[in-house]
Amino acid sequence: MADIHILRQHGMTLPDARKAAFSWAEQAEAKFDMACTYEEGSTSDVCSFSRSGVSGTLTVDKSSFELSAKLGFLLGAFKDKIEGEIVKNLDALIAGKAPAAKKASTKKTAATKA
Repeated sequence: MADIHILRQHGMTLPDARKAAFSWAEQAEAKFDMACTYEEGSTSDVCSFSRSGVSGTLTVDKSSFELSAKLGFLLGAFKDKIEGEIVKNLDALIAGKAPAAKKASTKKTAATKA
């Protein structure tokens, strides 16, 4: 198994960071057929994502985005390419330049996370 860990600082407010993270989840669903669940907390949110061969979380708070993912054996061979695509998409969202996703079926739940 291969692991991916990406940490990006941002200068957004928490509500704006939430919008960016939710948009990222919508794009992951639409473009990569991920199953995403988005949980809002009082100081941070967690988006859990998975599909065959990959699972992970995107955590957002008032200052950063942190993505952690585990790739299965077959996808592990493409770790560098997958990580590069994630970095590109996440950086575009932080910069506010990413297009909105067409599919909006991300399950959004309210949860209390510290």
